[in-house]
Amino acid sequence: MTNDDQPVQPETAGVAGGRLPWEDALGMAALRALAHPLRVEIMNELSDFGPATASMLAERLGESSGATSYHLRQLAKHEIIVEDTERGSGRERWWRMAPGGVTIGSPETLDTPAGREANELISLGWQQNNERRLSAFLRRGLDTFGFEWMESSTLSTSHQELTREQLAELGREYYALQERLKEKWKDAGEDPAVESKRVQIQFNAFPLVEQEDR
Repeated sequence: MTNDDQPVQPETAGVAGGRLPWEDALGMAALRALAHPLRVEIMNELSDFGPATASMLAERLGESSGATSYHLRQLAKHEIIVEDTERGSGRERWWRMAPGGVTIGSPETLDTPAGREANELISLGWQQNNERRLSAFLRRGLDTFGFEWMESSTLSTSHQELTREQLAELGREYYALQERLKEKWKDAGEDPAVESKRVQIQFNAFPLVEQEDR
């Protein structure tokens, strides 16, 4: 599972050379460092909305700046986030996601109960965040952005009968598509005459567990 970041979104991990995302997934030490509810929330904020300071994150998440500062340092220690040296006056550090986003679910970490537990905690945190973002869009999107932005948005669910190899190919094609479009659009965001908004892309493809009960 991958959680990606970057202004034109998403910077996809592990695509070059046809590599699957989990081939560049976090190792056990970094996975354990991320597997804390507040750290997952901090990562979600930086991924969804871009660079921020400890004080900004504290206000958004209802925490003290001391707590967010501590957890930011722990995430930075494992290069999940990095300091944004181009921002700020030096009085307070700004942080952003490390290039390439975050991928979890490597065979190494899924091979132990502790690793599986950590992967599950992080995955559930990401999914709950995605659901919150989508719910907010459904409730307030029209009033906030207007009809044209709503019309340009896509909510899609589809079903196919796929083999394991086909499912893996679908994932690779999805990552490759995002890389191709990101390259195509990379200069468009610099045109001040073109309105752009921060966009979250959600895509899920998985075999339905419930079919085994039929």
